[in-house]
Amino acid sequence: MDTSIQERKMENEMNAKSNDANNNNNNPGTVTIEGGYATLQYERRLPHSPEVVWKAITDPKEVTVWFNTTAKVDARLGGTLEYIAVPVGFRRTGRILAWDPLHVFEHEWHIDPHPQFPKGDTESVIRWELVRDSNDTIVTMTHRRLAKDTSLRFAVGWHAFLDRLAAHLNGENLPDQKERSAAVIGLYTAQYAAQ
Repeated sequence: MDTSIQERKMENEMNAKSNDANNNNNNPGTVTIEGGYATLQYERRLPHSPEVVWKAITDPKEVTVWFNTTAKVDARLGGTLEYIAVPVGFRRTGRILAWDPLHVFEHEWHIDPHPQFPKGDTESVIRWELVRDSNDTIVTMTHRRLAKDTSLRFAVGWHAFLDRLAAHLNGENLPDQKERSAAVIGLYTAQYAAQ
């Protein structure tokens, strides 16, 4: 077994909080529509230190596992990143706009045109904020300036990928991204209908 997975399992066992208290995977993110753009925001409490969570969201080897993508990250302010989705192959790139290790990772999210996204998306930005809370980390992930017409797809997708991140950190089997997206879409359609 991978040493980092063993360490994570030990960290989980040492955390006295029950799984029910930490399981916030069914809490939907929030969707805000303004004009032709959407902002998606999610908050998750993960039973891991900021060091462990930071590595999972910034280390290409870790990102590849839970985000189902190849990843290249020039880990510094002003650096660049490139993610290519597996198996569909759509490419996301961007510049790192904020890099405060263990606290804030913000980057552009430019999607090249692809059959799933014919126009691409060149204006959105993703921000990860990590806050230590005892033995846990509160993660706030915000995806802003996302084109409204593709944002529902991203809303359910991010929910599923955050579930995969939690499972990865916990050393559990990762949920299937498509199945999990289908299971949570109802959490988001009502938000869209209300706006």
